[in-house]
Amino acid sequence: MGTDAMQSLLSTYQKIFGSTDGKRPLAVRAPGRTELAGNHTDHEGGNVIAAAVDRYIEGVFVPSDDGVMHVLSEGYGLVEVACDELEAREEERGTTASLVRGMAAQFANRDVVPSGFSAVLRSDVLGGSGLSSSAAFELELGQAMNALWADGAIEPAELAMMAQRAEREWFGKPCGLMDQAAVALGGVQHMDFFDSTKLKAEGIDFDFGAAGYAVCIVAVGADHSANIDDYAAVPGEMQAVARELGAEVLSQVSEQDVIAALPQLRSSLGDRAALRALHYYREERLVARRVAALKAGDVDAFLALTRLSGASSAMYLQNVSVGGTSDQPSMLAIALAEELLEDRGVVRVHGGGFGGTIQAFVRKEAVNGFAAGMDAVFGEGACGVYGIDHEGAKAWWM
Repeated sequence: MGTDAMQSLLSTYQKIFGSTDGKRPLAVRAPGRTELAGNHTDHEGGNVIAAAVDRYIEGVFVPSDDGVMHVLSEGYGLVEVACDELEAREEERGTTASLVRGMAAQFANRDVVPSGFSAVLRSDVLGGSGLSSSAAFELELGQAMNALWADGAIEPAELAMMAQRAEREWFGKPCGLMDQAAVALGGVQHMDFFDSTKLKAEGIDFDFGAAGYAVCIVAVGADHSANIDDYAAVPGEMQAVARELGAEVLSQVSEQDVIAALPQLRSSLGDRAALRALHYYREERLVARRVAALKAGDVDAFLALTRLSGASSAMYLQNVSVGGTSDQPSMLAIALAEELLEDRGVVRVHGGGFGGTIQAFVRKEAVNGFAAGMDAVFGEGACGVYGIDHEGAKAWWM
């Protein structure tokens, strides 16, 4: 991030909030993230590969003395939350205010005293697209509050867990930890979520560009944030299967036990829940093999396994299309991408699914033609080429 971007935000801050009154501004940057492997496995105690990407929420934060957090995101309205009113509010579910309140509450719960600030934020992390704009926003706030209130003492892994709690308990989305961890840590990370009390992550040194491929993410013109209920049904059904077998999440149950219980599960929960459970075990195996492929520098093996994973998400997890509607932009995008790519790359549903984006690994020489073909259907600029951010969310004094 350049100095010019922060100076521009500071100028906007001064137009809206006035002088900084001699207080030193804090600059904060949080990247979006892309899921490379592990589609809907994190919330079941499984494994994923995820990476921070070079699209950011950037912000300027200035301390204030009024005991209120004022947050203005360009293109959105001003959100104001009192520092002494941090309990979750049912009427705020799904709103920006809930995340501001929820993140501040995480610090208060650690005996860190919240204090007022005013902030102006700007984002090129496409909202509702599967790039985890919500996690980027949470870690933007988290690193700001960490610097303003805790002298930066809280480590990124802990900030990620705080952000997950804010999203689950204040915002109302039953997310796993992958999004927040990827944004907090930066780079390409293999994460194991079997122990829900701590984050186990291992950096993987792999360069897709050096291997001859670009990571492309295509926005298909649908906002998956409108489908929170569809998203929530995935972990809901997976965990219902686990409960039928006396556990909380699928990582605590063997695939053999699930298969043996299929007649019971079909009767009590229906076929879709059973299919989603079977996807989990299939995807876990595919993640492990893709970790090995990346560590070995074998991009061809990684891509072949990614193709299998994409098929599992579409057929068994069923998070590509939203039921009850003829609009299927993600499935259409996947079909078009496969026609355009042929043997020059692979494509899969991206992130939580249900609209938003698809992901393609494309031979570098084919990127321009692929992007033109996708843009012709889904709009100019729909296909973006993404690099890896290696720093994660960070804050520094201007």
